Amino acid sequence: MEALVCKKLGDPTQDPNDPASPVVLEKNQPIPELKSPTAVRVRVKVTSLNYANHLQIQGKYQEKFSLPFIPGSDYSGIVDAVGTAVSKFKVGDPVCSFAGLGSFAQFIVVDEADLFGVPEGCDLVAAGSLPVAFGTSHVALVHRAGLSPGQVLLVLGAAGGVGIAAVQIGKICGAVVIAVARGDEKVQYLKSLRVDHVVDSGKQNITESVKEFLRARKLKGVDVLYDPVGGDQTKETMRLLNWGAKILIIGFASGKIPVIPANIALVKNWTVHGLYWGSYKIHRPGVLEDSLRELLSWLARGLITVNISHIYSFSEAGLAFSAIKDRKVIGKVMLVADGGKTVRSKL
Repeated sequence: MEALVCKKLGDPTQDPNDPASPVVLEKNQPIPELKSPTAVRVRVKVTSLNYANHLQIQGKYQEKFSLPFIPGSDYSGIVDAVGTAVSKFKVGDPVCSFAGLGSFAQFIVVDEADLFGVPEGCDLVAAGSLPVAFGTSHVALVHRAGLSPGQVLLVLGAAGGVGIAAVQIGKICGAVVIAVARGDEKVQYLKSLRVDHVVDSGKQNITESVKEFLRARKLKGVDVLYDPVGGDQTKETMRLLNWGAKILIIGFASGKIPVIPANIALVKNWTVHGLYWGSYKIHRPGVLEDSLRELLSWLARGLITVNISHIYSFSEAGLAFSAIKDRKVIGKVMLVADGGKTVRSKL
C-alpha cells in the first residue's frame, strides 16, 4: 500500500518523492493485518490535514513520536475487512474516525469501538474532515464553555478548520458570533455563514471594530473567546471580555504562546479552559463519542457544512502542507488516499 512515512523531523512542505524530505511517499508498505477479533481494516478514501500534523512532523507538537511513523488523524473510508467478533460493521460500510497516528495511508486498522458509521446522505469527504476540527470546536463550546443563546462568542482565526467549525456551532447554539480573519476572500466566506460581525484583521483594528459592533447592538462585551491563534491577538481581545467570561485556549497558530494575567482573571472572574481535544480519548472518551455522533447527525441534516478548500494526492503532500503553512486555506485540506484518483466533495 501507499503511505506517507515521517522518517526524520523537518519541514513537511518538501516534495514527498524526494528522499531528502522528512515525509517520504512509500509505495510498498505492508497492508496492516487484523490482530484482534474486534479489529476492522478500513480502506481510507480521504484523510484530513490538520495544523497539528504539521507540528508533529517538525517535532513541535505536545506529543512526541518515535521515528519512523505514519502521520495522520481523522479520515473516512470503506470497511475492507472485519475481525471474527465484529458486530457493528460489515465489509463495504462507509465509516469515519480519528487516530493518534496512521491515517496517511491507504489502509488503517482500528477497533470497531473507535469507528463511526457515516449516515446516509453524508458526503464521505466531509465526514473525513469532521472529527478533529468540528470535534475540537464542539467539545470546547458545548462541553467546556456551555455556550448558551444570547451570549457573545468571539472566534479568532475564524477562516481555518476549527474556526469555521466554531462559527457554525456558535450559531447553532444561538450565540451572537463575531469572527476575526484576514483577507477579503476569507471575510466574504464568513459573511456567507451569516456571522453577526466579521473583522478583517489585515485592515481593521480588532478592538475598535468589535467595540463599535457591541455598542450598536447594545451588548456589554464578549462572553466566550475561542482562540486558536495566540500571540498578540489574545492580548488585544482580552480587553473585550465581560466579567465572568470564558477563554478557550485551542492552539497557537501565530507561533506565540500568550500570557493571561492571573490578577486580571481574578478580578474579572474569568475561567481559562485549555482544550487538548486528543487527550479526551484517554480521559473522557464518552464525551468524544457523543460529540462526534451529534456532529454527524448535524451534517446529515444539513445544519453544518464543511468547506473543502484544497484536495491533494499523497504525492502532492508537500503542496498540501504549504497551503496550511502559507495560510491559503479556508476550511479544510484533504489528502486522497486511493492512489491519486480524483475525489470531489459534494459540498
